[in-house]
Amino acid sequence: MNVTGQAAVVTGGASGLGLATARALAAAGARVAILDLGEERVAAAAGDAGVLGLVCDVTDEVRVTEVLAEAAAAHGPTRINVNCAGVPGPLALLGKHGPVDMAAYARIIEINLFGTISVMTKCAAQMREAGALDDDGEAGVIVNTSSGTAYDGMPGMGAYATSKGAIRSLSLPAAREFARHGIRVNSIAPGLFETGMAEGVPEPAREAMQRMTIFPPRFGKPDEFASMVVEICRNPAVNGADVRLDGAVRLAPQRT
Repeated sequence: MNVTGQAAVVTGGASGLGLATARALAAAGARVAILDLGEERVAAAAGDAGVLGLVCDVTDEVRVTEVLAEAAAAHGPTRINVNCAGVPGPLALLGKHGPVDMAAYARIIEINLFGTISVMTKCAAQMREAGALDDDGEAGVIVNTSSGTAYDGMPGMGAYATSKGAIRSLSLPAAREFARHGIRVNSIAPGLFETGMAEGVPEPAREAMQRMTIFPPRFGKPDEFASMVVEICRNPAVNGADVRLDGAVRLAPQRT
C-alpha cells in the first residue's frame, strides 16, 4: 500500500509504541487519528505528532463506533489500523492469598484482546465498504500488537500472555477471512521496548533483561516498532504473520 494520503487509526496513540507509530505514519504522508484515554494527554500527543486526537476507551463499543465515524468524517474511510492500546497487568495465577482474581484477569483480556478486536473489525468494515485501492485489490491493512510473552510467557504474566497469545493466533484466521475484501492482517510481537511499561522495571532486573537480548544489547526503541508498522503497510506480501521484533531475546523462566 502507498501510505501517502491514506487514513490511519492508531489506538494507544498518546504514548509509547502508538505515539511513535502515529508520528511515523504522519511523516509518511498518512492522515492519522489517534485514540487513547485522557483528554489532556490525547490533545498533547495529537499536537506533538500533528494528528487528530480522539478520546476513547477501546472497551466501550459505542464510543469506538462514534470516534471511528469522526475519524472517517475528517480523513475518509480507514485504510490503515494499528492497535497498540493495552495494559501490562502482572497477575499471579496462584498468589499467596489464593487463586487469581478473575475480575482483574478479565479486565486485562477485555482491554488487550477485546478492545483490539472491536476496533479492528469496525475499521475492516470501513475498508470493505471503501473498496480496492490498487490492481491487487488491496482495501486496507491492520496491524495488531502481540508480545514476546505470547511465545515466552514468564511467571506472573498469565493474563497478559493470554491476551497477547490470542492476538498472535488471530492474525492468520483474520487474514484469511478478510482476504476476500482485500484486507491484510498482521501483528508485531515486540520484545523489551522503551515504553511506559518498562519505566517501572528496577535497574537490576532491567540489566538482567538486557543481557538476555542477543543484539542489539538494549531495549528496543518505539521508532523501531513504528518503522516495522510502516514497512508492513507498504509490503503487500506480509499477511497473516506475527513478526517478532525483539533482538532475538528469549525470556527465561523466573521465580515470581
